[in-house]
Amino acid sequence: MFGFAGVQTPVERGGGLPLGRRVLAEFLGTALLVTVVVGSGIAAQQLSPADVGLQFFENTTATVFGLAVIILVFGPISGAHVNPVVSLADWFEGRRNGGGPSAAELTGYIGGQVLGGVAGAMLANSMFDRAPWQISTQDRVTGGHLIGEMVATAGLIAVVAGLAGRNRSLIAATVAAYIGSACWFTSSGSFANPAATIGRMFSDSFAGIAPISGLGFIAAQLLGASLGAAVMTLLRPDRP
Repeated sequence: MFGFAGVQTPVERGGGLPLGRRVLAEFLGTALLVTVVVGSGIAAQQLSPADVGLQFFENTTATVFGLAVIILVFGPISGAHVNPVVSLADWFEGRRNGGGPSAAELTGYIGGQVLGGVAGAMLANSMFDRAPWQISTQDRVTGGHLIGEMVATAGLIAVVAGLAGRNRSLIAATVAAYIGSACWFTSSGSFANPAATIGRMFSDSFAGIAPISGLGFIAAQLLGASLGAAVMTLLRPDRP
């Protein structure tokens, strides 16, 4: 299925590690991902206050390396989805071939991811001596941004589906590389993750997003994930 692992992950085989342990891994993995994204954004603002392009480069570089490490660390435990659209795509794929996570696993994963995203933003705020609980004021929604989010998320799901079952280190590097490039070639900056988007609503910093913009981004992400899954089903109907 869509776990980031070279062999079947617990969520793929419907057993193995207890669900609570896997949900905790999803919580921690998503929290660390958002901590990396938000924290590196705040650091970039402090280090390069007069150069937004350099800030973005610093932010995306940290995100690429952080995401690769998170996939490698948490992949053997939960599949390292750390993203609700990946978990949803895995669940829908399971309905097609009789596998994948159960509804209870899906609910636990998404709940852990969303809570982890908020916790990660609060941790990043606190590390840089900001108020832990903030609401972002960065309005990012335009038609172009929403198209960019659809493209970024569709591409992510296609990459994950296309590489499922491969060597874990290869998947970690490839997914991180795709996200890093999508940060630059899409107009939205490639959030491509509803849990991270919700978390970033709670940091009024470089990586933040205003709640009203965040809702638009999440809608675009869900549409993009559906498109990516549909394309891969069409291209590779016989994939495992």
